[in-house]
Amino acid sequence: MSGGSYQGASYEGSSSYQEGSFHEPGSPLPAEAEQLWEVNSAWWQECFTEGADPEYTEQIIPLLRELLAGAGPAAVLDIGCGEGQLSRVAAGLAGVRRVVGIDPTRAQLETALQRQPGGAGTAVRYARGAATALPFPPASFDAAFACLVFEHIEGTAEALSEVGRVLRPGGTFLLLLNHPLLQAPGSGWVDDHILGEQYWRIGAYLLEHHGVEEVDKNIWIPFVHRPLSVYVNALVAAGLYLTAMIEPAPPGGFLDRAEEYREASAFPRLLVLRAEKLVRPSARAE
Repeated sequence: MSGGSYQGASYEGSSSYQEGSFHEPGSPLPAEAEQLWEVNSAWWQECFTEGADPEYTEQIIPLLRELLAGAGPAAVLDIGCGEGQLSRVAAGLAGVRRVVGIDPTRAQLETALQRQPGGAGTAVRYARGAATALPFPPASFDAAFACLVFEHIEGTAEALSEVGRVLRPGGTFLLLLNHPLLQAPGSGWVDDHILGEQYWRIGAYLLEHHGVEEVDKNIWIPFVHRPLSVYVNALVAAGLYLTAMIEPAPPGGFLDRAEEYREASAFPRLLVLRAEKLVRPSARAE
């Protein structure tokens, strides 16, 4: 899945729903909302892959490469892999012998197979499935990551529990999110001409919000806002403990896209959580 950057706009009903339908934002989205990724996969591939997006090329890919290399894994799982650009990054790291990308979107996986590089090196294997039911045995991977995925899916606790299950003891999990605090629904840059002030407005951060957002003309994507505590507590429940938290400034290529973006350069759009699966005392003894 590996969704694009969250724009901080309000959530509205998707064009895929009939006019007059209503979804309570405090409730999970209906299952058919997932089909929006099938419908809009070509848009995402055009706008966020193959060097099209500076937030990926200048920030996400270098960060992921650095953090994965530091973990030194042999087997890596990319959860919500989309068309596989980050799976291919992982496959290019020294010492990595097996990479699996999983995604529920058939159109993304078909493109991932088409973009599989030939020649020597680690080939990525792809599987169709959901983060809440990973089709792998326990302790299958040394590292796993999910990039801009969890803000698009339901079942955070179940998905993180699955991460804890498929990781080996001592394994690393990298969770890359649109920053929950600064990207809550209703958040955004405000240029107040009356008061002569400019500031970042924070929306209703503590309230979970399940909805669909128009991120481009006629492009609707499901988004779920959750406070950071939901992710951290679910990590803890899954036996994963935090070892690092990174809040990078937006990259220059993004800030150069519009003059007003420069004014928000001190506000992070990305949050990276690095966690490690606990090694139980019995496991150490073995």
